[in-house]
Amino acid sequence: MTKLYPHPEFIDAAIGWRRHLHRHPELAYREFDTSAYVLERLHELGYEPQFGIGGTGVVALLQGERPGPTIALRADMDALPLTECAQREHRSTRNGVMHACGHDGHTAILLGAAGALATRRDFAGTVAFVFQPAEEGEAGARAMLEDPRWPGFGIERIYGLHNWPDLPLGEFAILEGPCMAASDIWDIRLRGRGGHAGWPHRTQDTAGVVAALTAALSGLTRRIAAPTDPAVVTVTQIHAGTAYNVIPAEAHIAGTVRTLQPDTQANIREAMEEAARSIAALYGMEAELDYQPQYPVTFNHATEVADLRRAAARVDGLRESDRPPTPSMGAEDFSFFTQRLPGAYLWLGIRDAEHEASLHSCAYDFNDAAIAHGIELWVALVENLLGGK
Repeated sequence: MTKLYPHPEFIDAAIGWRRHLHRHPELAYREFDTSAYVLERLHELGYEPQFGIGGTGVVALLQGERPGPTIALRADMDALPLTECAQREHRSTRNGVMHACGHDGHTAILLGAAGALATRRDFAGTVAFVFQPAEEGEAGARAMLEDPRWPGFGIERIYGLHNWPDLPLGEFAILEGPCMAASDIWDIRLRGRGGHAGWPHRTQDTAGVVAALTAALSGLTRRIAAPTDPAVVTVTQIHAGTAYNVIPAEAHIAGTVRTLQPDTQANIREAMEEAARSIAALYGMEAELDYQPQYPVTFNHATEVADLRRAAARVDGLRESDRPPTPSMGAEDFSFFTQRLPGAYLWLGIRDAEHEASLHSCAYDFNDAAIAHGIELWVALVENLLGGK
């Protein structure tokens, strides 16, 4: 079978594309310049992409010489509301916005794969290149799936990757079944009687309720989830008070819940309601919980996991990590795709001496040395799945 591995010029070009995207980051559903750049590159590569799928998403189809299944390769495009703190030549030119999660690298990898695969079409089937908006908390994957044009692409399976600074450059990890957590957000609003700080006996102890409830929520999972069932309840916001000498009548606590099992998710929500009501009542106050599921569990299907492992085995300089992976309590809206379609998601190592910053850090930068691994992974996957006569 003839290899479809990319020409070196696509790897070099993808590095340049990645650095351009890093300089010009955009937030969720505002990826207009990013999408325009992706569209321009795809047109240069001979594609006729469609824009506006799910808001600012782009989909391009590559049809092989013979009929066959349609598989999708996905990259996310949005950046984070964060000011880049590292000084580098390709640093963000937009204050308060940066690619701190590597979506610039994912997009460049997918463009490189689109370029390499366009040079050869001697396969059976169709490849859909999915450039997705709004992964960072805004459910761009769901928006694409709900777009009326999505069914027309005929996608039967979908694959994704994410760079992973916890893994050394040259390694990958993949996990069958639940691999990333469901992510929910919650707000608790407390109401009571405020007043003068010098006369606390005439008021209700709003600060005391906040402290007691924060402590209770932080330890909640220990009596809800088994040690073998990872779950996290995290308080991330506390808002109360406006002056040194005023006991506030209201307070607001907010945070996130991360779970891998639906029963655990439901039990935690119920326990949070009970904790908020009972602790507030102890102090004579009222509590209201607003709990909103956000992203479901990212689930890797067994067949597609095997597909990615076989493809990765053909990539020079890439091997599977010796350390068995565990589910990440981070969340990923690729989960919406694998709720609807068979699919799988791989973690691609990028760590070396110059790339040790974690995801969502102001010092983070994608490692361009991983671009070749990503492009070759996608090309090998297409060859394996569609390349046979």
